[in-house]
Amino acid sequence: MAVKTHAWITFWFVLTAPVVLWDAGYCFMRPRSMLGGDLHWIWKPYEIYQNIDYVYGTKALEENNGFTNAQSFLNIVETFMSLAYVYLAHISGWSPAPLIGFVTASMTLSKTVLYWAQEYYCGFCAIGHNTVPDLIIYWIIPNGLWIVVPSLIVVRLGKDLVASLHVAERAATKTASGKQK
Repeated sequence: MAVKTHAWITFWFVLTAPVVLWDAGYCFMRPRSMLGGDLHWIWKPYEIYQNIDYVYGTKALEENNGFTNAQSFLNIVETFMSLAYVYLAHISGWSPAPLIGFVTASMTLSKTVLYWAQEYYCGFCAIGHNTVPDLIIYWIIPNGLWIVVPSLIVVRLGKDLVASLHVAERAATKTASGKQK
């Protein structure tokens, strides 16, 4: 059976790969990537963000908070998996490819919800200092995309996987009933 693909899912996975790798580079290269570091020019927009979200800022680095790099490591794993989905679905035509995309989007969604839950349960310890407009523009909207789009991917690929399982079940039932006759 041919792999059912969706252009918008492929677009998301391909578009986000360089963004995620750039973000991970910033995290793994701290303090050199931060304001005042010799490599900061590569990550200039983080000059703002490191003051919006302290997880990305000096405070987390000085406290040796491992969450920043741990989530960045998982981001890299997810990115390689999402690119594997694109390759396996579009080039190899491997029928289980949607399962890889589903798992990838589920990982991204879960990790992002964890990131938001961490903020809630620590009393907004890394973002609570922001004004509401700054919080909306620099944290809620960009991070919200990582909840909304992966949720939509999970739903779409989940439906595709269920449909494939129904086809396989019908075929197995048909084969089994033919053997019984």
